Amino acid sequence: MAFFILSFLFLLLVSSATACDRCLYQSKASYFSKASALSSGACGYGSLALDISGGHLAAGVDSLFKNGAGCGACFQIRCKNPTLCSKEGTKVVLTDLNHNNQTDFVLSSRAFAGMAQKGMGQQILKLGIAEIEYKRVPCDYKNQNLAVRVEESSKKPDYLAIKFLYQGGQTEIVAVDVAQVCCKT
Repeated sequence: MAFFILSFLFLLLVSSATACDRCLYQSKASYFSKASALSSGACGYGSLALDISGGHLAAGVDSLFKNGAGCGACFQIRCKNPTLCSKEGTKVVLTDLNHNNQTDFVLSSRAFAGMAQKGMGQQILKLGIAEIEYKRVPCDYKNQNLAVRVEESSKKPDYLAIKFLYQGGQTEIVAVDVAQVCCKT
């Protein structure tokens, strides 16, 4: 009986540890020199991505991207070099998928430099890759409500493509039901 209780507790701890959104994770980050590479990423925000985050964009690995459910998620990222890095780090919005297995994030150069102490932005960019710690944080879009954008590709018959913008908080939209409204004949 004690074995079953210990096994249950172990599984409970393992599952809660892997699902922790507010936990602090250790990894590495690199950067793209042009934010446009990330704004035209897998989430499809286009130039709107720069408006959403002030150019603080990120591409994340599969476990953060979550087949697109992670699009628009916010993360607080700070580098660990005490000489170059600020204690606060920078807040980024996930806009793309990172296929690189050496880093969890590829940041825009603005976001990468945003991790630096005042006046150290160029020095941190010279690193190319930085040891980081990060956690998921709530998104906060001042004076913005959740918006639904219908994509241009929706002009095709029987096809609707939409994007959710300015999704506040720390949640993910994983499903949407759309019902057809029919007229009376």
